[in-house]
Amino acid sequence: MKPQLLIGAASSGSGKTTFTLGLLRALKNRGMKVQPFKCGPDYIDTKYHQLAAGEESVNLDLFMSSDLHVRDIYANYGNDADVCITEGVMGLYDGYDGSRGSSAEIAQLLNLPVVLILNAKSMAYSVAPILYGYKHFNKDLNLIGVVFNKVSSPVHYDYLRQACSDTGVECLGYLPNLKEIEIPSRHLGLSLDDGFCMDGFADRVADLLEEYVDIDRLLQISSVCFPSSSQMHVFVSPLKKSDLCIAVARDEAFNFIYRENLAQLNRLGNVVFFSPLTDEKLPSAHLVYLPGGYPELHLQKLSENKTMLASVREYAENGGKLFAECGGMMYLCRAVTGIDGKSYPLASVFNQEATMGNMKLTLGYRTFSYNGIEELKGHEFHYSQIINSDSTSVTDTCLYNARGSKTKTVLFRYKNTIAGYTHLYWGDMELMDLWNNNHNK
Repeated sequence: MKPQLLIGAASSGSGKTTFTLGLLRALKNRGMKVQPFKCGPDYIDTKYHQLAAGEESVNLDLFMSSDLHVRDIYANYGNDADVCITEGVMGLYDGYDGSRGSSAEIAQLLNLPVVLILNAKSMAYSVAPILYGYKHFNKDLNLIGVVFNKVSSPVHYDYLRQACSDTGVECLGYLPNLKEIEIPSRHLGLSLDDGFCMDGFADRVADLLEEYVDIDRLLQISSVCFPSSSQMHVFVSPLKKSDLCIAVARDEAFNFIYRENLAQLNRLGNVVFFSPLTDEKLPSAHLVYLPGGYPELHLQKLSENKTMLASVREYAENGGKLFAECGGMMYLCRAVTGIDGKSYPLASVFNQEATMGNMKLTLGYRTFSYNGIEELKGHEFHYSQIINSDSTSVTDTCLYNARGSKTKTVLFRYKNTIAGYTHLYWGDMELMDLWNNNHNK
């Protein structure tokens, strides 16, 4: 038995992330070892989790991976923790197809108690039918209580508690409506504005939770059986770990890396990290991985590092295996036009350009077949677009969204360089199959 819970909400913007960060920090401050998890493909909230809890967060995603894989990585990463906290995504029942892949489905799969976060800013007793609906909509979901956000006064809270009493949903407390615990706007919906101190923010919310939320009661009613170690069957590459050297870009410009993806690379070979921003050249490697991130915020520095650009270009020209996604793919373009309207020359592996001009958000799950792999899955989130592309690098691979409709997203290939906007999840697959037994396309 150990405390485990999923933090859900009626909708995005209800305060899930704020409450999650405060709870992670409050539990850490109590001396507990906390393992955070995040439903869905989000890279940013997992970074906040790590800062608040002092432990790297893990994505749980039922579109990009199987039920078995999600159960296994939850058991694997949570085994040594004192408490496991999972932050949901969007509304509790919002999935990629109805409720499929939703936070509620993950909670049921893992037998996680659910705490609902409700934004009560413009409501009082009217939360009663909302609570009643969540309590009775799905009898198989273990809804253990509610925490209200943006409560204006003790009188306001009295109305909310009355609604809880009348609907039979336990009230665990609230967060007051204070501007100092509002997360500011993000750059393109991704990174926080410069100057915001997330560490101090987590401490402020943790202090408020200790004052206004019954954390002891929350831990008590969320204590359920944890999967035993004998149930763990974490995917291990069928290829034996060898002298294979895998170079992974990781710095301020490239840092969107799923924890289990990196774990899988470590099972496959020896991982070394490098920085396209500051290192002079690529390390010696059999495989290079350029993940997504924020290259648009560092274009001048990336462009000025001529020796690294030449090293990457030479590696690709010599047939080295290279996989790049989103920001990593942009780095391989001939040039990128930044938010400032200026064009910055880059690696020129692909004869095309990327631009941040006329920004339009493209996002969603993606699935496709390639090189005999029937179902590759990932997620796409970007504001840039490719322009002036030489079509010779565009494969004939079609990418589809979660509902099976064809998208405009393409997969690029030049020699042994494979790239695209899709962030692949390979935690339970063999990444090297992208190149094995394949001719150039």
